Amino acid sequence: MTKRNKIIYWGSTLWLASGMLATGTLQLFKAKAEGALAPPGVYGITHLGYPIYFLTILGVWKILGVVAVLIPKFPLLKEWALCRFFLCHDGSGIFAYRGGRSDERIGSLIVIAGLDCGLVVFQTCT
Repeated sequence: MTKRNKIIYWGSTLWLASGMLATGTLQLFKAKAEGALAPPGVYGITHLGYPIYFLTILGVWKILGVVAVLIPKFPLLKEWALCRFFLCHDGSGIFAYRGGRSDERIGSLIVIAGLDCGLVVFQTCT
C-alpha cells in the first residue's frame, strides 16, 4: 500500500468511523439531535413507522461496525462492516427521498461518497 493510498484510506475511514460512532451513540441513548444532518431520533423513526426500540438496534450495530472497521486485521469483517454502512445510508437516502427531506438526501450522498472512496482504496490495496 503506497503512502498516498494509506492517507486516503485512513482519512476516509476515520471520518466515517467518527460519524458512525457519533450517530450510533445518539441513537443508542435516544438523544435529541436537531439539524440537517442529525441522525433520525424518536420523531424520525416513528414518522417512518418503526418502533422506538429500532433506535437501540441501529445504535448498537453502528458502534460494533465502527469497532470492526478500525481493527487493523480481519479484512473480510471490515469489508462487511463497510458494506453494512453503505446499505444503511443508501436506505436512509431512499427514505429521505420518499419523505421529501432534501437536507437528509444530501447528507446521505456525502456519506456514500466517503464510503465509496474508502472501499475503492481498500479493495485495491488488499
